[in-house]
Order: sequence, then structure tokens, then C-alpha cells
Amino acid sequence: MSFRSALNVFELQEIARRRLPRGVYGFVEGGVEDNQARNNNRAVFERIRFRPRSPIDVSRRSQEVELFGRRFAAPFGIAPMGIAGVFAFDADLQMAKAAARMNVPFTLSNMSTVSMETAAEHANHARWLQAYTTNDHERGAKFTARAAAAGYEVLMLTTDVPVGANRENNLRNRFTLPVRITPRLLLDGATHPRWSIEVFVRTLVKYGVPRLENTDRGDRPSIILGPTRDVRDRRDSVNWEFIRYMRDRWKARLLLKGTLHPADAETAVRVGLDGVVVSNHGGRQLDGAISPIEVLPEIRAAVGKHLKIIADSGFRRGTDILKGLALGADFVLLGRAAMFAVVAGGEEGVVHALSLLKAEVDRDLALLGCPSIAELTPDFLETRDLFHGRFPGAATQALRPVTAAANF
Repeated sequence: MSFRSALNVFELQEIARRRLPRGVYGFVEGGVEDNQARNNNRAVFERIRFRPRSPIDVSRRSQEVELFGRRFAAPFGIAPMGIAGVFAFDADLQMAKAAARMNVPFTLSNMSTVSMETAAEHANHARWLQAYTTNDHERGAKFTARAAAAGYEVLMLTTDVPVGANRENNLRNRFTLPVRITPRLLLDGATHPRWSIEVFVRTLVKYGVPRLENTDRGDRPSIILGPTRDVRDRRDSVNWEFIRYMRDRWKARLLLKGTLHPADAETAVRVGLDGVVVSNHGGRQLDGAISPIEVLPEIRAAVGKHLKIIADSGFRRGTDILKGLALGADFVLLGRAAMFAVVAGGEEGVVHALSLLKAEVDRDLALLGCPSIAELTPDFLETRDLFHGRFPGAATQALRPVTAAANF
């Protein structure tokens, strides 16, 4: 099946499933432990229904949005995903180029096997960067200086990974980070020759063994398990004092990624951040964590217009995107959807996926009787099944005082 015949993201996912070795596919598709959080991220959308208005003149409808000083063609972009180059050859660069063509942002992960400088050249606009960091001021200063020199204008600090999650699916498939070369993995590759040649062999020929090019510690650790230290350092001491230090060092837009509690969003306002990414890491960290959709209204009510709110985790359809925006998000990021697309068809596959989503959003806006993204409100939704009759955050609250838990 060609990616061009795919009618939606789910069909692109099926193409990706067939092309990738089992362990590699499981790494990107799987969640954590019993997959409760991952599965709930999708299930919550089914508990929200639309309340369309008609007749409404939607002939001049627009889905363009302005965010962080740029105007984007759609209210969604590509979320950061680590070691993307394992799934498709030069995956980060292909996604960056596709996003630039579609005038939406691409977010590079600092767990990428492509340097931030190279990715910035291909992004050509809207340079967004995500980072896992340790509580080390010197490293933070060096990392922000490097990112600023490369022209990045948005930096997301991911704070919901203080320790590695219990991803039993990865352990079962013998595919973890750092990657351990095992007979099972070699057999998996042998039974998927297309991936082995187009991704594994091409990467080795062009780059050698893939390395993480953007760690905050400044070296280039191999993603292959070896005698040297792990590719990841401890992140369990990061606190609000460190976030405040990074705010002082980083002069462009600074976001906190992994926010699920209104109190944390309120503290982000006081620290002077520009936004939060409401995310449960795609259901890949704490199993049973609430979905972004379930907490978006509370977070929006808590911070009002003081912060930009971006949501990710579980978004696959234009209707999903509109529901997230109506519940309080300013923008949506999609991770797995873009990854499946780049596996299915490279840069053109990602353009195809983004085009499908953009067409869905346009069509759904018309059917909803809503001329523009700016006019989306909770009034277009029926949420009693999700919120048990009471819509949370119906009235904007004043910011509560920062508690001692803020750590500064």
C-alpha cells in the first residue's frame, strides 16, 4: 500500500507497522505498563461530542493561527520525538522540511541523532527545540547558548521524565535506549529488509553509528549500548529554581513540557515562562496519568491569557484537534502521527499526513458552523460524559499564591 492512498493517519500507521521491525515499531507505538494512559488519550475524544451551529456563513473560514510572533497555516505542528532517525532515514530532516513546506512548526528533540544546527538549516522557519536537562547550571548555560546561536526561537524544557518509565513493551521486544544488539533484534531486522537497507544500512554508511548530537552534557553518546556511560543522565533533581535559572539564560520563548496540573501552570506564569505543553508524554511515562484533554479547561481557567497553552498526546484526527482547541489549547502538537507518516513515505509522506489533517480541520470547521479557530469555544462541545455534568474551569480563576512546593 502506498502512502498516497492512505486516507487518514491510522492507515499511515498500518503502513508503518508493516515496514518496521516489531521492536522498532513497538518503541514508538507502545505506552507504559498496562497502556492505560496511552489508551485513555484516545478514548477521551469519544466522550466528547460536537454541538454544531447552522446556518452559519463559513465560506471564508480560516484555520490560520498566530503563535509566538509567527502565522501558521494550521493550528497544529510536529511534536519532538527522540531517536527519530532509527525509524526512517534522516527522519528529523524530512519532517522539518515537510513542516516548512506546510508552514507549520517542527520541534527537534535534543535526543535526536541530527545536530540542532543541521536541523535548523532544513527547518527554514519556526525553529523549535525540546530538551531534557539535568539540574546543572553550567550545562544549561552552554546548551542555551548553542541553541541561540543556531537560531532557535522556542525552547521546550521537558520535565515529566525525572526517571525512565517502566516500558515493558520495549523490554519484551528487546528494544530499549541505549540499544542493545541482540540475536532477536538482528532477526527482526533480517525479516524487514526494506528497513534494514533504507534506514539501518544507509545511516551507517552516511553517519556511522548513530549518536545523540544535542545532549546538554555536550558530548555525542552512541545510541548503541557499550562500555561507556548511559546516553542519559539523571534528571530527577530538576526543580523550579533551575527552570527560573533557564528563564534568565534563555531570551527567546521558553515553554514547560509535561504540565498536567493547574498549579504548575500557575507557577509557570510567575517564573515568566511563555507557555506550557499540556502532555502526558503520549502515555509513555506514568501509567494512569490524566490525559491533556481532561485537564485543559482547568489549566486554561487557572492561567487565563497569561500563558500560551499547547497540547499533545493522542491527537490523530482533525476533530481531535478542534476538540483540544475548544477546550482551551492555543495549538496542538502531533508526534506519532508524523512518525508513522515519515516511515510510510519520508518527507512526502509527512506532507501527505499534514495535508490530510489540514483538510479534516477545514471540513470540520465548516460542518461545525465555526468560521475560524479563534471562534472555537466550549459551547461547540457536549462534554457531560467526560466531565460528569460540570464543565471544569467555566469561570476564570485568579492565580493562587505560589506554595512551598515551587522550590524557590
